[in-house]
Formats: sequence, structure tokens, C-alpha cells
Amino acid sequence: MSRLLTRRSVLVGSLVAAGAATLAACGGSDSGSGSGSGDSNTLTVWCWDPAFNIYAMQEAEKIYQKDHPDFKLDIVEVVWDDIQQKVTTLAQSGDLDQLPDIFLCQNMAAQKNIINYPDVFADLTDSGIDFSEFPESVVEYSTVDGANWAVPFDSGTAVTALRTDILEQAGYTVADFTDITWTRFIELGKDILAKTGRPMLSNQTGASDLVMMMIQSAGASLFDADGKVTITDNPALTRAAEIYKELVDSKILIEVNSWDEYVGTLVNDQVNATINGIWISGSIQTAEDQSGKWAMTNVPSLDGVDGATNYTANGGSSWVVTAEANFDLATDFLKSTYAGSTEFYDTILPSSGAIANWIPAGESEVYQEPVEFYGGQAVYADVVAYSEKVPSINTGVYYYEGRDAVAAAVTQIVDGADPASAFADAQKTTEFAAS
Repeated sequence: MSRLLTRRSVLVGSLVAAGAATLAACGGSDSGSGSGSGDSNTLTVWCWDPAFNIYAMQEAEKIYQKDHPDFKLDIVEVVWDDIQQKVTTLAQSGDLDQLPDIFLCQNMAAQKNIINYPDVFADLTDSGIDFSEFPESVVEYSTVDGANWAVPFDSGTAVTALRTDILEQAGYTVADFTDITWTRFIELGKDILAKTGRPMLSNQTGASDLVMMMIQSAGASLFDADGKVTITDNPALTRAAEIYKELVDSKILIEVNSWDEYVGTLVNDQVNATINGIWISGSIQTAEDQSGKWAMTNVPSLDGVDGATNYTANGGSSWVVTAEANFDLATDFLKSTYAGSTEFYDTILPSSGAIANWIPAGESEVYQEPVEFYGGQAVYADVVAYSEKVPSINTGVYYYEGRDAVAAAVTQIVDGADPASAFADAQKTTEFAAS
């Protein structure tokens, strides 16, 4: 299982105590057959995470059954790494009839799969689904050659989550961290560290997530529109590495060795904040004694970089309809639920913490409700609003290889290596993987 998915499976379960035991079985059954069920009213679905994605599908099934009582879903639990392997194997063998009607795809892997295995995917552009009702940046993850190939689901929109009680001790509020630059964040972090003895942030050593969020906030990527590697001569990446090193050198960011240690810094009073996808809320809320002591705002911008904004993302996934699917049924189901039902999103939000990428959901009363843990802030509506402002980027086919190469380079830079040399090596490594 990928690192991000491992986190995801752990994090979401923490939002729902009843789901914790289920999530331990993340790698459960994956023995389901493909889409050839022979039943015109049944769709086969592959996805992972019983307390989040599978639960959402079950609720979507109930919503759709109100107008289509004979409709059924055959939901098969398959972890992402296994879905990726199955898609690769079946595409290469040509056994496309073994694919399900619908499967869940990590956003950052969408373009890679669509470009490498175009025969797997059904073109959803003319399906009747209104893709303008999703954030452009999320839709772009699964857009190739101007066509739409997946329906966005869970939000990876990033937030800055802050301990308001610690900020107050140092004489600050969340407003002081809203719409600011990274230079200002560092200034504030140094002052708060001096006054409270507590660093602002933590990060897992060797993880590139924070740096990648920084560059996407400026609309930058590791690849240009043609898929060419752009790790060198990349102003946003260079600036992000400078900032990350300054965060570490100034001790307002501490590095830890594992994901569990990172989560521990948040819930065990070691740091004052985190910057991550909204799904991190699941872990934060496991610290029940800290209820009312957290709040959220947008992320710092990369000062000095063209296109800098205070919005970015980390993670998320989308629903794919396969080329061998019952196309009309599959697309109508998705259009009526994930791309058309406020009732659906209102239902799954309280139980799973599944924040919609579908923009109209954010206007509902459920999304507008104050969240006690976050001091009465309507965080869900805020996150949907943030999602509309996240810059679009091109991930390309070799996004994960590029991320890994950049992570190694940033580690070297923090240890004192010349940034230009470290990124030149990362460029060569990624180009070699793409050759």
C-alpha cells in the first residue's frame, strides 16, 4: 500500500470510532470478479477503506435506489496498490472484461494510467456530468487531451490547522496566520517558539508532501504541459526548498522518523500547527482533550514566486468508469450521487468526515454547521471554498518518480548540499525513469 493511502486508511477511521476496527482490515478481500455480472441493474465497484470509500458507496447506492429500486452495487474491497496492479495486468493482457464497472483512482496516478492504458477508461466528457461543479484543479488531475476521465470524490484540499490556545499565549490569533506568506509564517513561528518553547510544525524526514504543497500553491509542478521534467530551473521548487531548509534550521519545524511520530506530535502537545490535506483532521480529532483548541485557515504563499496563492492540495481520489462498463447506468449513478446529490454528501459527512469536492455540497446546512472541535468554526464549508481556489497543475505520467527524486534532493539540501546540484541529480533521476 502506498504511503499516502496508508495514512488515509488510518486517518479517516479516527473520525469515526466505530470504524477503527474495520480499517485495520484495509488489505481485506480483493477477490471480486470484473464487470461481467450479467445483471443490467448491478454495477461492480473496486475501492478501498471500509469506513470511508466503501461506506460512501453504500450510501450512494441507497440514494440511487430511491428512484431505481432494482439497482445494486457489488462493492469489492481492493487496496489501491492492488487496483493499480490489476489495472496494469489486465490492460497489458487485453482482458478488459475482468475490470469492474467503476474503480477508485488516486488523483496523482490518474493521468499516468489514462495515458498509459487508454483502453481501460471510458470518456466521461459527454456523460451529462457537470464537471464545472467541481474544482478545476481537481478535475485537471484526470483530464487528458481535453477530455474528462473520472469523477472527483474526496477532498485533498490543504489547510493550516492551528492550536489557538498556544497562539493566544504568544499574543496571536488565527487571523495572524490567514492570507500570509511563508516569510511571515517563519517570523511568527520564531516569535512563538521563543515565547512558548514549542515549534510550529513537524514533518516526516524524507517526505516531500510539504514541498509539493508549496509548489502547487503557486501553480507549479515537476512537469510542464508536455510532460517534460522541470525540476531544474523551477523557481517555485527552488524557493520551496529554501523555505523548508529555513524552517528546519530555525527549529520551527521538527523532523520525525515515521508517520506515527508525525501524528504523535499533533496530538501530544509537541507542535502548534500542521499544514496538510483536510483528511489530517481525522488524526487531530483523536485528541479529544484538545477539543475547542484548534482552528483552520488557508496555507502560506510562496513570496517572490509568480502565481503564488494561499491554496493547495495533498491527496484525494476520483471514480473511474471503465471502457467495458455498463456506461449508461454507471454514469447516471455517478451523476445522480457524487455529482448531483446534496443529500448524499450531507449523509456521509458526519459519519466519515468525507468532505465533498462537489462544490454545491458546501452550500448545504450540514456543511455550514459549526464544528465544536474547531472552536465553532464551519470548517467544512471553508474547505470547500478553499478548494475552488487551488491552482491546477500537470502531474504527468512520472509524478511519483519525480516526487521521490525531489524528496531525496530536499533532504540533501537540508544537510547542506548545493540546491542546484541536488536538483540537477533529481532531474536526471526522473528523466531516466521516464526514458
